[in-house]
Amino acid sequence: MICSLFKRGKTLKQFKIETHLHTTYASKCGWLGAEPILRDYAEAGYDAICITDHFNRTTFEYLDIDITHPENNLPGLDIVHEFLIGYRRIKQAAEKYGILVYEGAELRFDGSESDYLFYGFKHETLRDPETIISSGLEAFVKRYRSEDPDAFLLQAHPFRPKCTPADPSLLDGVEVFNASPRHNSDNPSALAYAKKYGMIMTAGSDAHRPGDNGKAGILTDTLPADSKEFAALLRSGNFTIFHEE
Repeated sequence: MICSLFKRGKTLKQFKIETHLHTTYASKCGWLGAEPILRDYAEAGYDAICITDHFNRTTFEYLDIDITHPENNLPGLDIVHEFLIGYRRIKQAAEKYGILVYEGAELRFDGSESDYLFYGFKHETLRDPETIISSGLEAFVKRYRSEDPDAFLLQAHPFRPKCTPADPSLLDGVEVFNASPRHNSDNPSALAYAKKYGMIMTAGSDAHRPGDNGKAGILTDTLPADSKEFAALLRSGNFTIFHEE
């Protein structure tokens, strides 16, 4: 059964969007490729999905990309292009399913096990993974708000064990419902935290394995055409979050 966390008036059509989804192509912990992902989301009635593969040291090791010494990589390697392989593979296969696909990333910084979902970014913003990962959240926030102000950053599952809720001033929003069946994300605490600070709230499946797809997301009256419009939608807060009971 689907549970809508916040009720709004009836509309003629609401679009269903996944905000948190991993692929086997870039996330080492991801088991799912294009066809099972798209099949499951089409069957669940989703209109769009956002690919948020992990942007951390493990991912770049998995992709065989040296971010500490980029001179060791193949000449002319576009690191962001390679990181977005999951997005590219899913988007390539999505047309026959009638599903839109957006770019996203789940960032983790050195010295922390907290994760941050990042949407609507310019590729240039993620061009230097070593500096991003080693410099930490505050430095990253200062930079992207100056150079890429239309992007949107929220903290994923902030009350999961080993995670620490960030200073709300550093966030554009917070994931208040994470549907992962393999973690205790303490969603009620995340919801209370978001309400306390008046933050934009999202929900996501955090899909990694078969059976994870399509457990949560957002409902909206308009369907963003691309990743930039998706970030603008999130920033507007003009959507409803939903999840399975």
